[in-house]
Amino acid sequence: MSLASDELDESQITAMDLPLEFKVKYLGSQHSRGLWGIKNTRRPVDTLVTVAKNLPPNKTLPFCNLIVKTDGVHIDTLPSTSSASSSTISSLNSIHWPIDQISYGVQDLVYTRVFAMIVVKDETQLKSENPFEVHAFVCDSRAMARRLTYALAAAFQEYSRKVKEAEENNNNNNIVTDSPIKRKFAIDLRSPEELQQEHETEA
Repeated sequence: MSLASDELDESQITAMDLPLEFKVKYLGSQHSRGLWGIKNTRRPVDTLVTVAKNLPPNKTLPFCNLIVKTDGVHIDTLPSTSSASSSTISSLNSIHWPIDQISYGVQDLVYTRVFAMIVVKDETQLKSENPFEVHAFVCDSRAMARRLTYALAAAFQEYSRKVKEAEENNNNNNIVTDSPIKRKFAIDLRSPEELQQEHETEA
C-alpha cells in the first residue's frame, strides 16, 4: 500500500497506484439533498466545520487512515481518548464504503483542505427519508485534499471499466445475467477557484 505524498502528481494517479492511504481527521456526516454536485455538499460541510470549531477543549476530531481502494473507501480509526465520540466513524474501529455506494467526491471550495463525498445508503435504507449522506474529512494540506479527490476518480474509472467489461463479456457469450449494477457517480476535479466561480454564477 502506498502512502500519498506531496511528490505524487495527482493528475497521474491511476488504478495501478491504488490503494493509497491518507491520514485525515473525520469531520462527521450530514444528510445530503442529492446525489451529486457542490450544491449538495457545501451546506453540510459548513455545518460540520461549525460544529468542529465549537467542540469542547477536551474533545478533538478523530484521526483516521482513509484508504482509497479500487473497490471503495476504507476507514481505520486511530485510537484517541479525546476524540469526539458522537461521530459515525469515531465509535467504530473501521468502516468500508463500496465504490458503488459513493456517488460524488469533491475538494471543498471554501475549506480547501476538506474533502467531501456523498454516500448512498444500501438498498435496505434507500426508502428512508434521507438516503444520501455527506461525509467530510480534513486533510493536512490543500494538495492532499486534491490528491484524495484524484485517487477516488481513479477508483471510479476502474469500476466503470469493470462494469463495461462484464457487459461486453455477457453480450459476446449471449448470457443474460445480473452484471455489476450500473451506478451513476461523479467526481469533481475542478479547482476550488473554478468551483467558486460556478457557485457564484448559480447564486
